[in-house]
Amino acid sequence: MDKKELHSFVEKEQPNICQIVVLKDGEEVYSDEWNDYKKSDCVHVMSATKSIVSLLIGIAIDQELINSINDKVLDYFPDYKVKRGEKTIYDITIRHLLTMTAPYKCKGDPWTKVCSSDDWTLTSLDILGGRKGITNEFRYQTVCLHILTGILNKVSKMTTVDFANKYLFEPIGVQKHINYLAETAEEHKNFTINKEPKENIWFCDPQGVGTAGYGLCLSAEDMAKIGFLCLNKGVVDGVHIISSEWIDLISTTTCLAGKEFRNMRYGYLWWIIDAEKNIYAAIGNSGNVIYIDSENNLVISVTSYFKPTVFDRIDFIEDRIKPFVLK
Repeated sequence: MDKKELHSFVEKEQPNICQIVVLKDGEEVYSDEWNDYKKSDCVHVMSATKSIVSLLIGIAIDQELINSINDKVLDYFPDYKVKRGEKTIYDITIRHLLTMTAPYKCKGDPWTKVCSSDDWTLTSLDILGGRKGITNEFRYQTVCLHILTGILNKVSKMTTVDFANKYLFEPIGVQKHINYLAETAEEHKNFTINKEPKENIWFCDPQGVGTAGYGLCLSAEDMAKIGFLCLNKGVVDGVHIISSEWIDLISTTTCLAGKEFRNMRYGYLWWIIDAEKNIYAAIGNSGNVIYIDSENNLVISVTSYFKPTVFDRIDFIEDRIKPFVLK
């Protein structure tokens, strides 16, 4: 299969893909676009946002803004008034949030309750905890993960996007991003499902705190740069952006995600594809992926517009893209 044939295959079999970029040994070896997207256009990368937030937490720990992932969440919100009868919340740590083992007083994602409030962090704290206590069971959460960016805002005195620009994006050559606030529920929905290219934006709450579980818009080229940073143990052009210890930690298995998530392993807001070969990924709904293959010194990034029937593209990457670039 040559590049033209691969382009046609993606067009027919993976029609919501917008961009693919592949780096081998730090050099770009493949790049292509579909659906009238340009290479520089951004796409809402959905839950791949979570993995970027994990990197920002690591940077905050490196800077000693956060002491440890074992810190209690409430240590960072001393003025928060705990709901009557709630006891579990006192023992929940940052690690619980990063590993999706934090308990919540809701069955699914409480989108309406959180996203209609003025302060998404405080509303998410109201939902954290519950009568079952801390069970350390894997419980995937998106909207209430906002607590993490709330902590980042508290300790840095910066908006999420400003912190990311200064300490992550600009140092590795990702274009500067700005906040994007949806004024209405309809605008919020349109942001998620619209198929058109996005600007360099990060969705935020009314306080200017960037969403932790979704909402970041990146190009596949941007994602590849982030993937290379991880592959290169936190160093780019000789500059240490993030500690190698944190990179090792995020790609370490913390729990099994279960059948709903293809029985994949989970690290610290990163998915572990193959623990022995140190292959891990940021995965967002609709097939947005940063795939890092340490064994082959390979980074594969894929962006895709919203298509609810597509959850991840790991099989596509391993069956089609990887053999193509490694042939």
